[in-house]
Amino acid sequence: MNLYGREMSSRLLLGTALYPSPAVMEEAIRVSGAQVVTVSLRREAAGARAGDAFWRIIRSLGLAILPNTAGCRTVKEAVTTAQLARELFDTPWIKLEVVGDDETLQPDVVGLVEAARILLADGFEVFPYCTEDLTIATRLVEAGCRVVMPWAAPIGSGQGLTNKGGLRTLRARFPDITLIVDAGLGAPSHAAEAMELGYDGVLLNTAVARADDPVRMARAFGLAIEAGRLAHEAGLMPPRDFATPSTPVVGTPFWHAAG
Repeated sequence: MNLYGREMSSRLLLGTALYPSPAVMEEAIRVSGAQVVTVSLRREAAGARAGDAFWRIIRSLGLAILPNTAGCRTVKEAVTTAQLARELFDTPWIKLEVVGDDETLQPDVVGLVEAARILLADGFEVFPYCTEDLTIATRLVEAGCRVVMPWAAPIGSGQGLTNKGGLRTLRARFPDITLIVDAGLGAPSHAAEAMELGYDGVLLNTAVARADDPVRMARAFGLAIEAGRLAHEAGLMPPRDFATPSTPVVGTPFWHAAG
């Protein structure tokens, strides 16, 4: 998976919030195989001791950091948060979020495009979190985004791919853009579906961190993503309207009852 010229062998990006403990988070990341983790600037700035534990884990695992602008509701707030994150985490990467609705946390797509243009002009490598709307994705690509991250469903809803047709259209329209399904996945089968559509990767958090056993769930998602990608590359069987026998009938022996 190519992220602004940086090749990643893992296609899973994992969030770092909501885990019951830093130790559980560390083991979940380790077994998932993820090489990129997302982190909120607000959460890491909240307390030095929590931040120290987090950075110890990141250093020990050799992970790439993708800071995000979670919780930002205006273009100005998102841009300022991104600039602070670049200084703190020493990376041009930013997962850009501009919240448009407090209940669904649906992105403000107009503000998202505006903020993306400002940050790209400032040297950022922007990972915009958006809906599966083709027009918005087009505007983001035209602005210079080389990665686009449409949702499967609202954040934390666990609904899975609610608009597979829309996601399929994005993949067909942007074959050379890295597309990552971000948010709304609740089960490993959802992640496999996204990969079967030809998506380059999956970003998730809640489904792993809030599982009864986050470590085992992280492993399950890692395996599902690998399986889905292999299936896509192998070529999925197209659906048919009628049954087709899997066993040839030509040459099958048959017998007549004696008269």
